[in-house]
Amino acid sequence: QVQLVESGGGLVQAGGSLRLSCAASGRTFGKYAMGWFRQAPGKERDFVAAITWSGGTTYYADSVKGRFTISRDNAKNTVYLQMNSLKPEDTAVYYCAADDHRIPPLIPHEYDYWGQGTQVTVSS
Repeated sequence: QVQLVESGGGLVQAGGSLRLSCAASGRTFGKYAMGWFRQAPGKERDFVAAITWSGGTTYYADSVKGRFTISRDNAKNTVYLQMNSLKPEDTAVYYCAADDHRIPPLIPHEYDYWGQGTQVTVSS
């Protein structure tokens, strides 16, 4: 079992930055690939970024490539999402998720564990 708790969301102006954190319980965090997803009101949950268990490979949605950076610190059982040059269309609830496959999935239903989400609002 892995429990995930996101933090770091908030209200920011367009062009600003936020850093989301996802703290995981359990001693096997380093064995899980991690992903970030987001869901805007009335829309499906979309892939944002993912990282392998070792942190050696990262994956990004085209819409955030070059602006967002996913990273992890296995010693702290935490995965991060650094979000720069934020746009109003980035407004959503952001979720982190854990999966025990070697290569992180890019679709939500393949993930085993989810956090409760953190709201990110970008004003124009």
